[in-house]
Amino acid sequence: FVLPDSLAKEFYNRGYYGNLKHNVRATYQLYLGFWDGNPANFDPLPPKEEAVKYVEMVGADKMIATAKAAFDKGDYRWAATVANKVVFADPKNQAARDVQADALEQLGYQAESGPARNFYLSGAQELRGGVQKMATPNTSSPDIIRGMTTEMFLDFLAIHLNGPEAGAKSYAYNLIFPDIKQKYILTVKNGVMNYSKDKQLDKADGTVTLNRTTLDDIALGKLKLGNLSESGEVQIEGDKAKFKEMLTNFDKFDFWFTIAEP
Repeated sequence: FVLPDSLAKEFYNRGYYGNLKHNVRATYQLYLGFWDGNPANFDPLPPKEEAVKYVEMVGADKMIATAKAAFDKGDYRWAATVANKVVFADPKNQAARDVQADALEQLGYQAESGPARNFYLSGAQELRGGVQKMATPNTSSPDIIRGMTTEMFLDFLAIHLNGPEAGAKSYAYNLIFPDIKQKYILTVKNGVMNYSKDKQLDKADGTVTLNRTTLDDIALGKLKLGNLSESGEVQIEGDKAKFKEMLTNFDKFDFWFTIAEP
């Protein structure tokens, strides 16, 4: 898909942020889904499994040589594709990492789109020196936590539920926030956390009573729930052990994840 020159050469149509190739694909996927219509692509192997089979079929040395030859010819996309198969099959293969990094670097230099350039160069940096963990942006600052409505906070909590780990488990608790005069039902079932406002269950696993300000301080790490239940700042009626078990099913996400390797 290409624009006619009358449109493609206009400044506001250039791909400085998004680009034509990605935007057309995004529109297609929005309406028709991830699948391109080719039956071979309907249920492909996961990337790592696919990469292992490619390497078993062709051989790592030959694939690396192919990637290097493609790089020397200026075919950087193919060099990155072939080398990445080897990296996914064996992330410790430094020769494959190096040639992929070189190819990504050249693609980055050629990219008109700023985000595309950043992805290419970040991938190259990762392949050469790993992920350098630096100061993590604080997405749960005091202002953000305290500015959330209770519904937003519970949605935020639901995102962190480890669905596969909680899949076979079931929890149901009443939540009461006396300081803001709000009540909720909190349930975890089928690997999903849900809540209902202004309702209470007669046959819940228990009832948890705490101030919303206390919940904020727990989220910010200022207070520990285990200590609060003894101090009285959090009152748990019913199955306390099951409530604590429920809390173990929530994950903390690592901000510094890899992008060019499994």
